[in-house]
Amino acid sequence: MDNGGEFTTLIIPGVTLSVGSSVKTQRFLLTLFLLIITSAFIISAGCIDPENQPPLPPAAANPEPIQERECPLFVFDDQEFAFELNRTTGASFSGEADIGECLVTASRIREGDFASWYAEWNRTADHFRKAGDESRAAGHVVSARDAYYRAATYYRTAEFFLHGDPADPRIVSTWEKSRDSFRDALSLDTVTYEIISIPYENTTLPGYFYAVDGSGKARPLLIVQTGFDGCQEELHPYAMDGIKRGYNVMTFEGPGQGEVIRIQHIPFRPDWEKVITPVVDYAVSRTDVDSDHIALWGISLGGYLAPRGAAYEHRISALIADGGTYDVGLTVLSIMKEVGGPAANLTEEELQEWLQSDPPGFNEAMRSAMAGDTGTRWLNENGMYVFDAGSPALFWAKWMDFSLEGRAEGIRCPTLVCAGAADHFDPGGLQAEALYDHLTCDRTLMVFPDEYGAGSHCQLGAFAQSFAAKFDWLDEKMGM
Repeated sequence: MDNGGEFTTLIIPGVTLSVGSSVKTQRFLLTLFLLIITSAFIISAGCIDPENQPPLPPAAANPEPIQERECPLFVFDDQEFAFELNRTTGASFSGEADIGECLVTASRIREGDFASWYAEWNRTADHFRKAGDESRAAGHVVSARDAYYRAATYYRTAEFFLHGDPADPRIVSTWEKSRDSFRDALSLDTVTYEIISIPYENTTLPGYFYAVDGSGKARPLLIVQTGFDGCQEELHPYAMDGIKRGYNVMTFEGPGQGEVIRIQHIPFRPDWEKVITPVVDYAVSRTDVDSDHIALWGISLGGYLAPRGAAYEHRISALIADGGTYDVGLTVLSIMKEVGGPAANLTEEELQEWLQSDPPGFNEAMRSAMAGDTGTRWLNENGMYVFDAGSPALFWAKWMDFSLEGRAEGIRCPTLVCAGAADHFDPGGLQAEALYDHLTCDRTLMVFPDEYGAGSHCQLGAFAQSFAAKFDWLDEKMGM
């Protein structure tokens, strides 16, 4: 290499860059990629300094202007713990958590300590599971039901950070305790429901069907699905609000989610239309479903999965992408271009091919970053678990297949794209805006400000505001 300012060509597997030094460039790529990933978690409590918030696209739903405010973390200084505590406490909206129980549990947890997080939430869950059993034995059905619902939430929260070791037996055992507590609560509830199995390839997908009543009358159906880290029992508040508005509601778990990854060991797939079509096939086979009025609501990564399915499955009458996701590689590449340097010339395909080579330097640097940041550790450990990837690089390579480029235009039904002004998974609303911009159907972009706490990812912790706005949109589109 000429040291007089001339550039030569460095070839990394699948990537050609004009650079001045191969060693410097490799370090630059590693450092930049890690910076991009970890920067999202610097704001991962769901709040950011209002003066430094990136601009968001205008909301078609015309929310109130974002007001500047202080945004303290919730109990924890660790930002990822604070966000998950807010998520758990938000279940109090539907009676599936209680604020005092959550705060006392959190007070016993050591900052950033995954073992402590598990131990204390499991302890709380065990306590209320036992309380439910005692109430049930004494004939106090309502108290038992309520305790079981809360125990289900606390077990689910306990299990959340365990995925660093896929062989950890607590993953399945704690998940089972959460599911069983939830089902015990359902069995004591007054809602009409059914535990269902949806035919899918050579197996079945688990689901719940909730009905407005036991009449069997055909009604509009709302299908709700979770995303990157959820279980369908967490969707119960969505189902109950849907029933209040006259919808029958169906939830399910697909590859990479809930029971399907924990018991069946089937990882995520990007071509989610192969999942949604069997789900809709099952739905229209039921006599209590109005097959001309089927809505699909995807939450978190479901904001990619549901649109991907709807782009090919045109029996969907209305779609909610909550929050909207267009292309996983989009945010990474946009920041690379802003930063400049040799990485600014990478295409998405080149970046993915480099990651598919499983570069040891990248994995070593990523694991070092994971050791120092809770959010980065959780993102990569859970990602490797649900994608069945043997390294951080292979996880990111697989995740980059999740793209609606050239597909979003295939969505025909009215579509609501949601974003939060302080969403740490989509800073600046870039993903939501990109999805909205590529839609050619009847479309609405709804950006939630953080003035009253609704600006976080999927409006977790602000169900009242979230449901009012999103269900009102859905009711209008579905003719409810």
